[in-house]
Amino acid sequence: MSGKLYVVATPIGNLADFSFRAVEVLKQVDLIAAEDTRHVKMLLQHYGINKPLISLHQHNEEHASQGLVDKILTGQCIALVSDAGTPLLSDPGLPLVKLAKLAGIEVSPIPGACALIAALSVSGLPITRFTFEGFLPRTASARKRFFQDKLTDATTWAFYESSHRIQAALEDMAGIFPVEHEIVIAREITKLHETILKAPLAEALLQVQSNENMRKGEFVVIVAGRKIETDEQTLNEEQLKILRLLLAECSIKTAVALATEITGQRKKLLYQAALAMQAPP
Repeated sequence: MSGKLYVVATPIGNLADFSFRAVEVLKQVDLIAAEDTRHVKMLLQHYGINKPLISLHQHNEEHASQGLVDKILTGQCIALVSDAGTPLLSDPGLPLVKLAKLAGIEVSPIPGACALIAALSVSGLPITRFTFEGFLPRTASARKRFFQDKLTDATTWAFYESSHRIQAALEDMAGIFPVEHEIVIAREITKLHETILKAPLAEALLQVQSNENMRKGEFVVIVAGRKIETDEQTLNEEQLKILRLLLAECSIKTAVALATEITGQRKKLLYQAALAMQAPP
C-alpha cells in the first residue's frame, strides 16, 4: 500500500507562524525532502523534530524525484518543504508532485505562510484578481521587455525580487511606467525589519536608492493595474445596447440604475440617453 506526499508550508521569517498541523505531520512522516537541509535543520531543531532529510533542489529534482516516488509507493510517507513559505511558488518541487500524481499517490497540502499572499493581504490594492510573475528576468533588456508587456495590464500583479536586483528592477520599471504609478514594496515580511511601503513608483524608487536598508532582505513587489479611462461624454455601442435591453423590460429609473451598475458609466449620462430613447418619434 502506497504512502502519502505532504506539501508543507514553513515560516517565512517568524518561527511562531508554523502551524500545529505542520509540526505534527513532520513528526510523523518517514522522510523530509528539503530544498536546503542545513536551513531546515534549524526549524526542525526548534520544534524537536528528528527525521531523516534528503536534499531536493533545482539542480537535482528531475533525477531525485523518481526515487522519492518509489519510496512512497513502498508505503513511506514523505514531506516536501522549501527553505521558507509554500513549496513550488518560485521554489523546487513541481517534478515530484507531478510524478506522484501520475503514480496515483495522494498529495496533501499543509497550508501556512506564503510571502506573496501575506504581501497582497496588506497591500491596499485590489486583489480579487491578480497575477503572480515569480522572479523577474536577470538582465536589464529582458526586464524592460517584461515591463513593456505589463504596461497595459489592468489587474494587480506581483513579483519576487532579491536584494541584489531590487534597485535595478525598479529603475528599469521607472523607464517604462509612469512615475506616478502606484506600487507596494513588501520587504522582510514577518521578520524584525518588516517594511510595507505603498507609494508612487518615483517615490518608492527614491527610497530604495537613498536608504541602504531598503536594498536588504527579500522582496515582494506589487503593482497596481492600469486604470481604464472611460469616455464620460458619450456612451459606446455596448452600453447603449445594454440600456435598450433594460428599457424593454424595466422602467426608466430601474433600467438606468441597472445600467449604471453594469457599465460603470455615469448615471446622469445614462439617464439622458434613456430619455432620448423613450422620447416619441
